[in-house]
Amino acid sequence: MDMTRARPSLYGDIAHGLGFWTDRSAVHEAAAQGRALHLQQLIEGGAAVNMVSVDSITPLHEACIQGQTQCVKLLLAAGAHVDARNIDGSTPLCDACAAGSLECVKLLLEYGATVNPPLFTFSPLHEACMGGNSDCVQIMLDQGALMEAHDCHYGTPLHVACARQHYDCTKVLLNAGANVNAAKLHETALHHAAKVKNTSLIELLVEFGGNVYARDNMNKKPIDYTSHGSPSYCCFEFYENTPLSLQQLSRVTLRRALGTKPSIFFHFSVAGSWVSCWSCPITLHQPLWLLLQVVGPQKDGLMVLTGPVGLS
Repeated sequence: MDMTRARPSLYGDIAHGLGFWTDRSAVHEAAAQGRALHLQQLIEGGAAVNMVSVDSITPLHEACIQGQTQCVKLLLAAGAHVDARNIDGSTPLCDACAAGSLECVKLLLEYGATVNPPLFTFSPLHEACMGGNSDCVQIMLDQGALMEAHDCHYGTPLHVACARQHYDCTKVLLNAGANVNAAKLHETALHHAAKVKNTSLIELLVEFGGNVYARDNMNKKPIDYTSHGSPSYCCFEFYENTPLSLQQLSRVTLRRALGTKPSIFFHFSVAGSWVSCWSCPITLHQPLWLLLQVVGPQKDGLMVLTGPVGLS
């Protein structure tokens, strides 16, 4: 029996309405291997693009996990379900983010892929952080990905980025306003950074307000996961025994108070005359000294800041 052609009267709408059961079709093979010409011929010949294998994987899943941009484009144009789910609940966007394929991610988003699918496991943003592609992380955040989404095993995307030692992804998340002290079973990103003994991550997290005294469900602080005398141990020992500088404290306090939508609203004086209120964005990477320079001269004026303050 030819299982590559649509038979809605007999096989339609099984496997969550995505298509038809099969072990593995020629469409799956062509999509996974990036054979765009062959895939196009199959589609033109009437092959079903929403066919699913026994684990509910569609050809679009296959193309995305392999980063086959041209095949993804062909499948989407032929009507492939952009939010199809496999047996684990993952969508093609999850797979594209896991593969770190920025072009596939962009294509899926253009076709309306759900940025925050209702999952109990990894979200697309989690997958991007796991794969270590900071560009994918950034585009997902730009599209409204939830930074505090919790995976039942790993925690937030920030936990994942730190556990996998992806510094750039961690910095992108923090600059976007991720909660540096978010906890999973009381375990914070600093605990993960301590476990992998990454001093660069430790320093970055502390700069953004990471709590070096936080205790997990084993009643351990981050320093307790380091070896005595090691660079990571010395790093934590320094932070535990040395007060943060005024600049660091100001940065952390401002970020906590400002939220995640940067804007500035104030009255200001020009040539001795007060002018009307003005609103403008504040760059996430605005140096703290520049922000304080702006705040300083305003004595009688009203100034309200709302927005994250990144590292200079």
